[in-house]
Amino acid sequence: MTARAATASRVPDGYPDGLRLKLITIALILAPLVQVFDTSLLSIALRQMQGSLSATQDQIAWVLTSYLIAVAVMTPVWGALSSIFGRKPLLLLSLTFFMVFSLLSGTSETLTEILIFRFIQGVFGAALIPLSQSSLMSVYRREDFSIAMGWWGVGIMFGPVFGPTLGGYVTEYFSWRWAFYLNLPIGLMAFVMIALLVPRAHNNKKRKFNYLGFVMLGITVASVQFILDRGERLDWYSSPTIIILTLMAGASLWVFVVNSLTSATPFVDTAIFHDRNYMSGVVLRVLFGAMLFGSLVLIPPFVQNLGGYTLIDSGIIMAPRGAGAMVSAFAVGRLLQFIDPRKVIVFGMATAALAMWQFSTFTDNVDMTTIVINNFIQGISFSCFIVPVNTVAFSTLAPEQRDAGTSFYSLLNNVGRSMGIALLASYLARNTQVSHSALSEHISPFNAYVQHFGMPDVWDITSPSGLMAINQTVTRQAELISYIADFRLLTLILVVCVPVVLMMRNPLRQAQTV
Repeated sequence: MTARAATASRVPDGYPDGLRLKLITIALILAPLVQVFDTSLLSIALRQMQGSLSATQDQIAWVLTSYLIAVAVMTPVWGALSSIFGRKPLLLLSLTFFMVFSLLSGTSETLTEILIFRFIQGVFGAALIPLSQSSLMSVYRREDFSIAMGWWGVGIMFGPVFGPTLGGYVTEYFSWRWAFYLNLPIGLMAFVMIALLVPRAHNNKKRKFNYLGFVMLGITVASVQFILDRGERLDWYSSPTIIILTLMAGASLWVFVVNSLTSATPFVDTAIFHDRNYMSGVVLRVLFGAMLFGSLVLIPPFVQNLGGYTLIDSGIIMAPRGAGAMVSAFAVGRLLQFIDPRKVIVFGMATAALAMWQFSTFTDNVDMTTIVINNFIQGISFSCFIVPVNTVAFSTLAPEQRDAGTSFYSLLNNVGRSMGIALLASYLARNTQVSHSALSEHISPFNAYVQHFGMPDVWDITSPSGLMAINQTVTRQAELISYIADFRLLTLILVVCVPVVLMMRNPLRQAQTV
């Protein structure tokens, strides 16, 4: 770049501007996109992978579990390391090894190989979201954070929403290995653009690495991640493993908190916890993770198992949610420069609650158009929720605290995601059993309805085939009742969390008084 071009690409206060700023933004969105895209693609490909690797359902689940544990443990580490080595070198290093182990995972021939490669891939993938987010905020002026977070929302929501759609096509027409190979072109593009365009930040203050804090937080997060991810399979606290891990998590968390309060250089800078906007944003970010990924556990199986749609069709049905989120994210980012972000957050939460409640009114013969419209509205609500939350959360955080802030923010988003999946999956399974038991109690020759009105011939309760047909119908109805309960639970959680918004300060008012 010539001296004249370099000068033109920067505004007087030193921030990049114009085309250069747009390209830097794209580069820093591609880096986390490859991470969230990877998990979304792979969740669809697990069934085919299970057959290819001759693994049981429980064994193949470790392909996701090992990765998520590595991401959860290592996310706060990269924030601490960035104060020593800088964000840009760590971003490039993480992208490189993420792609290398994506390739190795795709070429794996045994379950052991892919579990090892996936764990290491998670170690480096953990850096991509927090370091990209803090880097993005460093190239935007504070008053333009809403625009930056609008772009950020597009990238973060693209993977979870469009990942299942693309994953369905790739798995159906190619192979599960392409769920890993697709990471390479996106990762390479991000690497080149970050290397050429993103400026290297100068560290204001280096912090001493607190090893005790790291180990204690790592044990806590790994234990919690394992409990949330495997609790349903192990029947929660009926399992000695879950009980032991819960005790370990509690003990290590206690040591971590004591260390953080007494150490001169805690592993996580405790100053971030004194910021009211940031802490309110953390709570709402956990809620968003639970809502986004929890609903991904519910909607595709609902339309496939009860609606009768194919894997490809269910992916197409989910696509409008991503379209709504992406289109509205740009508008919301601009809108936040003029409107109190707290009002937009409440609107987003209310709209999301309404969309979830609408899902609870659907039956198993709901038409595709109705689901598509509801998904599109849900996508709009996601942007109205998460873009202003991200903007407000970091609007009052000091620049030197952003690396620690984004790392902890990303960590709790992962916890929220796992909590949402675990809670809704467990609630769905248990409600299905309870509803099935309650409904089947009425299937008896002594039931007055059966005696006086009779039943269709296919439901002949005196023959094995008739009993099987009745059981299939009862199971289907029990599942429908359980999906309704889950969608209503999500609605309730959203409504209950609205008061958290009242704890936030309006960053626009603060900016006007400065």
